[in-house]
Amino acid sequence: MATRYWMVSLPVQTSASTLWSQLQDSISKQSFDTPLYRVYSLLSLADDLLKANAFVEGVTHKIRRQIEELERSSGVEGGGLTVDGVPIDSYLTRFVWDEAKYPTMSPLKEVVDGIHRFVAKVEDDLKVRVAEYSNVRSQLNAIHRKQSGSLAVRDLSSLVKPEDIVVSEHMVTLLAVVSKFSQKDWLASYETLTEYVVPRSSKKLYEDNEYALYTVTLFNRVADNFRIKARERGTYLKCLYRCSAHGCTSVLVHWKAEEEVGAMVGLAGEADSHPYVSFTINLI
Repeated sequence: MATRYWMVSLPVQTSASTLWSQLQDSISKQSFDTPLYRVYSLLSLADDLLKANAFVEGVTHKIRRQIEELERSSGVEGGGLTVDGVPIDSYLTRFVWDEAKYPTMSPLKEVVDGIHRFVAKVEDDLKVRVAEYSNVRSQLNAIHRKQSGSLAVRDLSSLVKPEDIVVSEHMVTLLAVVSKFSQKDWLASYETLTEYVVPRSSKKLYEDNEYALYTVTLFNRVADNFRIKARERGTYLKCLYRCSAHGCTSVLVHWKAEEEVGAMVGLAGEADSHPYVSFTINLI
């Protein structure tokens, strides 16, 4: 067999002799444990091998990008990629062919098909794991918004105590999320929105950078009328919750209409049509 030579052109940073020493140290002297196949077997599968190689390489890069993205999004410092927990350099220099999974006595096409099926399963598992991760992350973000978001989106159950709610046969307590800069308007008008509102019953429970949470107590029979009047005064009211012994349910919600960006529109109706919110307060 004729001797084969490789000619390599490399940039010299210090000296040619130093570069030559570094090159010799960098060249792996380990043999790569792969089965031996006859040339005609390889040639007969030339097209299949090209496709399989491109597929495996694509899936490998996809896994690498996903791992790097997860490390970046979670703020974890990358520790380097591994194969079954083994660093890539060690895995390559100590690679051993898996005879049990891919018998060398089997036809080469069966071996290639087996590798392709295995990598395809890894890709499918990756898609499932990514979907599960995205779902869990969305749930965590939703919980975070409920716990630390503005009063317009967060869970109010931790802010409302049982003693803040009046529930009886004739009386009901409403919770109003009022714009922070319209609190004076609310306090000046809530008693006159309808009849039978308990005077000076509105108490501020909490305030954030955008909104303030108030209670208001009134007769049960005028609660719907109060909601209608509050809707008409929706310039300062973001949300209105009606509380009972079973919890609190939104009866008035405001948000930006798609056709009127920046305009606050008040809506009330069936829960299937509008984004109603509910939460539970233990009154016992």
